[in-house]
Amino acid sequence: MNLTCRILQPNNHLFPNAGLPPMTEAIYLDHNATTTVRPKAADAVREALLMGGNASSVHRFGRLAHRVLEDARDAVATLVGCATPEVIFTSGGTEANNLALRGVANETVLVSAIEHVSVLSARNDVQQLSVDGNGLLDLEGLVAALDSASSSALVSVMLANNETGVIQPLAAISEIVHAHGGLLHCDAIQAAGKEPLDMKAIGADLLSLSAHKFGGPQGVGALIVREGLGLKPLICGGGQELRRRAGTENLPGIAGFAAAANEAQAELSSFARLAELRDRLEQRISDLAPVQVFGRDVRRLVNTSCFTMPGVNSETQVMGLDIAGLAVSAGSACSSGKVEPSHVLRAMDVDEAEAGSALRVSFGWDSHENDVDRFVDAWGSLYSHAGNNSNSQAMAG
Repeated sequence: MNLTCRILQPNNHLFPNAGLPPMTEAIYLDHNATTTVRPKAADAVREALLMGGNASSVHRFGRLAHRVLEDARDAVATLVGCATPEVIFTSGGTEANNLALRGVANETVLVSAIEHVSVLSARNDVQQLSVDGNGLLDLEGLVAALDSASSSALVSVMLANNETGVIQPLAAISEIVHAHGGLLHCDAIQAAGKEPLDMKAIGADLLSLSAHKFGGPQGVGALIVREGLGLKPLICGGGQELRRRAGTENLPGIAGFAAAANEAQAELSSFARLAELRDRLEQRISDLAPVQVFGRDVRRLVNTSCFTMPGVNSETQVMGLDIAGLAVSAGSACSSGKVEPSHVLRAMDVDEAEAGSALRVSFGWDSHENDVDRFVDAWGSLYSHAGNNSNSQAMAG
């Protein structure tokens, strides 16, 4: 495992208004939001930027660009176990999810209640499916919904949840969906590059990816579309991407996507060792406080942990840890100054107090063993201070 890469200070000559403090000692533990760019991916982006040429042009420069594009398509296909022509490049995971849900002809759309908002909001007629206390899809509820559907359904279920890391039984879900004549879309954005992934083995008809979740650049993703499946484009105006996504391809981003895919595929066994860091962190904070770790009893991504700090709200934790030099995410989102519990935890029937104190730590390909020590020290100090204050106030009230 590469243990040397760290967050870099922005170049103040390029970003004079960044206004950020020195970050040489900062620890980044928010890799599920965006992971560190892999050096080979950054190099590939730079080379493609300098190469020039449009992949749709027939002259030499265009042919060279087209070769880069198709080599990248091969790399992404290898990452997920699909045929090369099934890879359609997009601007990211959100577009891929929207293209999947809005591009098919199915009138009935069923999605799990813990999906990313880009799935939940892709159409105004989606029907949500319930999950259990671990965040696993209720398979009996899925069967009932399919039985009562008035038309063949498109079912969308993510492979791994971005907040809890819980992994869904996609092969079993696919068997149910296809037995009812439906289609299965899988948002594999968090799982790709972290878990071995075979689109055919999980039985997905459509599958979404995003490069920046496993070391590629932001702003580029892909939708894998099973051969022979009809798909209406969201963006029209050109013949790019087999006429399924018009517009000149983001060749530098796609080149970086491919480089990251190759690296992630080669380092899957190394990435699996992050489970040791995750488990050690969970054990150590459990020794300090009565925490609840969500999804702990089922299979999860090896890099992801979502847990509570009793009596301390998520926003306070994120700010306190940031001051201590640690970047993490809350299990709740702040919008216009109002903190609301995570829809994922709400769907898991987590009570409001626990949901409001949830925190997510996500390790990455360059995470260091010492990151656990730094986090536990800062977390324990914050809990000792903020938790005791909260308990005192509750007793006084």
